[in-house]
Amino acid sequence: MITIATLEDVSTLEKLINSAYRGETSKKGWATEANLLEGKRITLDELEEIIKNKENTILKYTENNQIIGSVLLSNKGNKLYLGMLSISPELQNRGLGKKLLQEAEVHALSLGLPKIVMTVITIREKLIEWYKRHGYVDTGVREPFLLNDSDSIITDQHLEFMVLEKIL
Repeated sequence: MITIATLEDVSTLEKLINSAYRGETSKKGWATEANLLEGKRITLDELEEIIKNKENTILKYTENNQIIGSVLLSNKGNKLYLGMLSISPELQNRGLGKKLLQEAEVHALSLGLPKIVMTVITIREKLIEWYKRHGYVDTGVREPFLLNDSDSIITDQHLEFMVLEKIL
């Protein structure tokens, strides 16, 4: 079941998002950043601020009363920004990410927004290909990768973001 996350979900979401992106646990899934970055992907305080901002919605995917997936959706006026798509590493490859993407499209259209945009680290080729299979295209725009306070880069490869979009 996909519903909107609330402040009561912050602790569970923080664990899910961090486990999906970083650390040893994330390596159980295919969408990990653990070979590129160390540190927390998000903090409790950052998640609280995101949820408190009325331009943001975090959708949560719940199964058996456990949050196993989530995605951040931010209203940017003429487009919806999609970020932090997270699926529990042990449950990746079950179509849960696809369901969250579909629900993001429903959300965008309900707000009257004609497109969804996102940023993905350019060297995450497998992930970029997955998004392309779901209708996202490379806009050609690149943005600098800026470190959070808790991030540290553990690769020699240059990190930058690719901007992907899907017209609805």
